[in-house]
Amino acid sequence: MTISTLLQRSAELTDSDSALLDTELLLCHALDVSRTYLKTWPDREPTPEQLSHFSALFQRRLSGEPIAYILGYQGFWSLDLKVSEHTLIPRPETELLVEAALELPLPPQSSVLDLGTGTGAIALALASERSDWNITALDFQPQAVALAEENRVAHKLDNVQILQSNWFATLPADKFDLILSNPPYIENNDPHLSQGDVRFEPASALVSGVKGFDDLIVVIGESAGFLKSNGWLIVEHGHDQGHGVRQLFTETGFTDVETRRDYNRVERITLGCFCGSE
Repeated sequence: MTISTLLQRSAELTDSDSALLDTELLLCHALDVSRTYLKTWPDREPTPEQLSHFSALFQRRLSGEPIAYILGYQGFWSLDLKVSEHTLIPRPETELLVEAALELPLPPQSSVLDLGTGTGAIALALASERSDWNITALDFQPQAVALAEENRVAHKLDNVQILQSNWFATLPADKFDLILSNPPYIENNDPHLSQGDVRFEPASALVSGVKGFDDLIVVIGESAGFLKSNGWLIVEHGHDQGHGVRQLFTETGFTDVETRRDYNRVERITLGCFCGSE
């Protein structure tokens, strides 16, 4: 079996939108080589041990298990982050939160809070870009806190502290220049929960009540009490939740409220400034 022949197995991944890429990544992992190697040496024959390893990995993908869980990591921003079944897999559209944060007129040495950090993706991406920011990342799940800390240590980002808290519940009294969150925002009866990669992801990181707004209401409503005057809030939300989220921002006292679209041109993040008194 040559590399070229093994890559043809991508045709079996009929439920994947990136079948060839999935197969390449699994084969690279089994052979411990780069994707360039696959293209340079298509006629090379892997050893029996490598073939067995690849077959086991490929079978997991055939069953629908996400590539990130199989490989144990996921790229986000400029970082490779360790992932596990206890956390949501970081997605490209969440990078919009990072982009929006870096564009804000924040003061030097800003204090930043990342709510529901999961793998630590948002907090660590920001820390990698702004070493002068003091970033706190929270998650309710102890396994997520441990994983985010592992990723923090791996990337040597000392301007981040990771704590366990159910949203703001056990957060020490403090005020922040910026709060960000990618909270659960899917309706609990959404049919997509039984399809694709999300079947393997923790429901606690995805589902938020009958209409998907339960956690967004908490995050938006309580953020005002933890923001400095002229501090900012940015949240990710569902493609059909933009109007409701903007309304929540306005009702809570935020100004300059704006919703931005993701790479698929659907509404994905909303941000606003809190001009209350400290």
